[in-house]
Amino acid sequence: MMNPGAAFSLLADAGGWQRYFFIALASGVSVWLVWTMRQCPNRLEAASYSLVLGGALGNMVDRVWRGSVVDFLDFHWSNSHWPAFNLADTAIFIGVCILIVGTIGRRNDPAHDG
Repeated sequence: MMNPGAAFSLLADAGGWQRYFFIALASGVSVWLVWTMRQCPNRLEAASYSLVLGGALGNMVDRVWRGSVVDFLDFHWSNSHWPAFNLADTAIFIGVCILIVGTIGRRNDPAHDG
C-alpha cells in the first residue's frame, strides 16, 4: 500500500507538497541524528538514535524513488484494522521507545542528578 503521508497516513491527501516536506524533514533530522550520535557516550542511546536514523532514511529513500512510502505490514483482527506500516516505521518506533525509557531511567537514577 502506497502512503504519501506520514505515520497513520497523516497528510496523505494533502495534494503532493508533503512529499518534499517529508524529504526535507527526514534530511534535516538525519543530519541532527548523526551529529547527536557522534557525541553520545552511551551505547544504548546511540543504538536507539541509529534505529531512528535508519528508519528515517529508509522512508526517505522510498519517498525519493517512489514518491510515497510503501507500507506493507497491514494487520486485521476480528473487526479491527491496525494502520498499515513498514519496517522503517518499526525501527523508528523502537528507537524512540528506547530513548523514552532511557530518559525516564536517568531521571529516576540518583547517580545522574546534578
